[in-house]
Amino acid sequence: MREVEVVGVRVEMPSNSPIVLLREVDGDRYLPIWIGAVEATAIAFAQQGVVPPRPLTHDLLKDVLEATGNGVAEVRITEMRAGVFYANLTLASGVEVSARPSDSIALALRTGARIVCAEDVLDDAGIEVPDEQEETVEQFREFLDHVSPEDFETPPES
Repeated sequence: MREVEVVGVRVEMPSNSPIVLLREVDGDRYLPIWIGAVEATAIAFAQQGVVPPRPLTHDLLKDVLEATGNGVAEVRITEMRAGVFYANLTLASGVEVSARPSDSIALALRTGARIVCAEDVLDDAGIEVPDEQEETVEQFREFLDHVSPEDFETPPES
């Protein structure tokens, strides 16, 4: 398992699909995972420190786990099958629970839990960014600094 960090979320064009971008902590690979708009908003809220007036689902789950003394110890992105990513939440008690990576990442950001990814997932789906493309990555980070959760809301159909 390799530790990864959340770079941020963005909307992939022209499909208008949100993705979360993870980066290998001690490496050069990035892992894009396509996610839903609700999960993109939850991740963006956590990254920006937005505290809603009432707990949203990920906040509620964090509160329940902490209230029972069984917080999230680690998030593991374990595999990719047919283009679908799979993850497990490892709780403080050692119990593992299957979960979607997007929900797991949103929860990890709220709890400070470490996120790790299986080496074979990074080998199969990771993108290595050469040094000369670092400027593009920096532009992406700049974009992330100015994006808001509302950018992921789906406009009403006409």
